[in-house]
Formats: sequence, structure tokens, C-alpha cells
Amino acid sequence: MALRTAEEYKESLKKMRPNIHKFGRLIEDVTTHPVTKLTIAGHAQIFEKQNQEEYKGLLTTTSNLTGEPVSRYLSIIQTPEDMVANCMMKREMFHLTGTCTGGRCVGWTSTNAMWATTYDMDQKLGTDYHQRLKAWLEDVQRRDITVAGALTDPKGDRTKPPSAQEDPDMNLRIVERREDGIVVRGAKVMICGVAAANEIFVLPGSGYRETDKDWAVSFVIPRDIEGLTIVETRRASDRREEEEGWDIPNKLGGITQAYLFFEDVFIPKERVFMAGEYEFSLPAVLNFIMAYRSAIGSCVAGQGDVKVGAAVLVARANGLSSRVFSDKLIKMYINNETSFATGIAASVLGRKHASGVWQPDPLLANVTKVHTATLPYETSMLAQDICGGIGETGCIPSWVDFQNPQYGQLLHKYTKAAVSGEARTRAARLVEWATLGPGVPGCMHGGGSPDGARLVIRANANLEKSVEIAKRLAGIQEDIPEPQKKK
Repeated sequence: MALRTAEEYKESLKKMRPNIHKFGRLIEDVTTHPVTKLTIAGHAQIFEKQNQEEYKGLLTTTSNLTGEPVSRYLSIIQTPEDMVANCMMKREMFHLTGTCTGGRCVGWTSTNAMWATTYDMDQKLGTDYHQRLKAWLEDVQRRDITVAGALTDPKGDRTKPPSAQEDPDMNLRIVERREDGIVVRGAKVMICGVAAANEIFVLPGSGYRETDKDWAVSFVIPRDIEGLTIVETRRASDRREEEEGWDIPNKLGGITQAYLFFEDVFIPKERVFMAGEYEFSLPAVLNFIMAYRSAIGSCVAGQGDVKVGAAVLVARANGLSSRVFSDKLIKMYINNETSFATGIAASVLGRKHASGVWQPDPLLANVTKVHTATLPYETSMLAQDICGGIGETGCIPSWVDFQNPQYGQLLHKYTKAAVSGEARTRAARLVEWATLGPGVPGCMHGGGSPDGARLVIRANANLEKSVEIAKRLAGIQEDIPEPQKKK
């Protein structure tokens, strides 16, 4: 069970059926096309580093199925130490690539979410979903592939459940059940890292009732399966080919987002992990968000580390000491470590599910999510403030212009400060990348909305326990109930 190299990973993508589109054109090779090649380069660094001794403890672990070394992104999180390693790895990924490697983490979290969900389904319903998942996971560990994850449905009218929508395809659904599998129709939207993936793990987009059981579905597919059309949507990296002199030498990655259109796609039985068991759709989503929202605190902390370093580089390039910006830098560090620390706390203060998977604390996981919906934006503002206009206004000349024989020397001359114009511009471009461009992950809505997280916080906050503590300390014996809602 050998771990793939970066080149083997890229070759696996080259062999896939082209089914990703952009600007009305089919992307024949995602590893070389300007829209997708940076995200491939970023994900390839995972494969490059996992074969290096210094990264093995971070990027690899021991399979609970085979006992052999596997990518951590294809593992089951079994202990709080595993979950902490998840967080540490995601922070390090931002250091390596400057951006999100979502073509791996969402699929990984989906696998762990369904590990617990399928176990519970089998225990209650007598199904064999958990065994199917085990067989699939052992196979992908052997092949060492990249698995993206897909949860978000178009939803349509948010006031109506799937079965009441004017168009039932507004949420991905089962349209046919066969002895050997199911047929699905609909879409998943705003899905991260699909271009970098070999397979896609699909989860139900929400919790459903019996009338919506056809929408309670989970499965995994090859990214190039027949009947699946993918449209790339990310706008910030559409013209990066003209900026290669800035980006490529730095081994930056690149985030991508896509819409996935399922037009009567057949899913073989062995790859189906939920098919109408509506009462388990909400647990599947909750199992996902506990791990995902805990780890995203580390993602934005890693992104914040990049912002700090890039901002200081521009300040020094301008001839200014970082001490001038001490208060702002301290605030940036506080923001980074706050989101990181709450995610680590959520990771450690969790519980072990009966299936063996480790599940973070739901209250702290969602507190982390709320922090990531606010703190990174303040950190971005501070980085732009320290950097000055060159990194915030978009007034960075292209690499092509810098090399122009007619006027390139003028750009070098007039962007120079305490260091060369090229060095100063490279640093400013990294600030732009991390605060305005492809280096920005979905801080506000990635992994769900902050308002949704606040609802989970309220549900898990144990308000009455706090009230009882206060009553005891205040010496109050009489009952003080919550007033009933007025009709």
C-alpha cells in the first residue's frame, strides 16, 4: 500500500474523463488549464510532502483497517490526538500552499461523519451501510486517492422543504431505486476543490422528514462519472496564467469552487451509504459539522500566519520597522490563536462514538465557527492597513508588464522602496492573495453559516446548568422558571 507521489497524483487526474467546464469551454486537462492548475499544484504538495520524513507524522497515520501507513486525509479520526493532528495539518497546509486544500478535507470529514452515521443505521435498521463504507475506504486507502466532499444543495425557496419545492431537483434526490443501486438527479453547488479530486463524497444537505426521504441520500462517485457535469465558478483565479511570474515560483495553491449537475446518475449499491433513511440525515450533517468546524479554526489561523508575515514584509520593504505596527500585529496574533485554540479545545473535549470515531465537542466546534466568521476579516483589514495601498487597492502591475522591454524598467524603478521593486511587489501581492484573492477560504459560510452555528450553540449551551449554579451561589431556594411565550 504505497503512498502516491505528486507526479502519480497528477497522472491520475490526467487519465480522468474531462467533465469540468469554464467560460463555455471543456477543460481537457485540469493539471495544465489556467483555471485549475494552481489548485492541482497546491494539492500535489500534500503528496510531495507525505513521502518526506519530516512530514510523515503530520500527513500520514496508521490505517485502522489494515494497520499500514495511509494518508491522514483517508483515515478515521479515532482519538483526540488524531483530531489535534488534523488541526495542525490544516494550519501547515496554509503555510505550504497559501490557500485552502478543500479537495481533501471535506471528503475526509464526510467519511468520518458517515462512519458514525452508517454504524448507527446498521445497529438500528439492520442495514449493511457501514460494511460498504469500510470496503470503500480500504480500497481508496490502497489507491491513495483524493476525495472531495459535497453537501450544499441549491435549496430553492428556503421557506419550503424539498418535497414542496416547485422544482424537486432543487435538492439532490433519488429518482429511481434498483436492485443494484440508485439513480440520482439534482445538483450540489459551491463545492470546493472538485477539480483536484479523484472521487466525490456526497452527504445529505440537511435534516429531512419522512415526506422528504428521497432527498436523504449519501454516496461516493468518481469525479468523472457519466451523467455528471461540473462548472467551475471561482472568479478570483480566472486570469492567473498572466501572473505566473508572481505565483508559480512560490508554489502557491489555488482554491476552486464548482457546481455539480447530476442528470440521472447511476450509483452502484456498494457506493451508497444512505438511501431514504431520513431520520439519519440530520445526524449525518451534525457529525460532519463537529469535525469540520473544529478544524476550520486552524485553517484560518494558518491563513492568518501568512497575512502577518506578508504584511511585515511589505512594511520592511517600505523601510518601516514592524515595531511601528506592534499593536496591530498583536491583535492579528490574538485573532489567529483564538480561532486555533477554540478548535483545539473542541477537538480534545469531545467523545468517542460507538463506531470508534472521535467526535469533537459540538458547543466549542460551533463557537470556533462563529469566530472564523469574524476574526479573519479583521486580520485581513489589519494586514491591508500595514501593507498600505499597494496590497489593498489592486494596484499591482502584472508580471508580464514588469518584464515588458519598453516600460518594464520603469515599473521596477517606481515600485522600489527600501528593497527592489520586484521584492516589494511580491510581498504586496501575497497580502492581496491572502486578503482579497484565492488565498481566502470560505471563512463566513464555509462549513455552514454562522447563524446556523449560533443555533447549535444555543442548543448545546446547557443554560439551565448555569442557572442552577447561579441559584446555588446566590442562595435562592425558590423556583424561578422561564416565562412561557405569550400567545
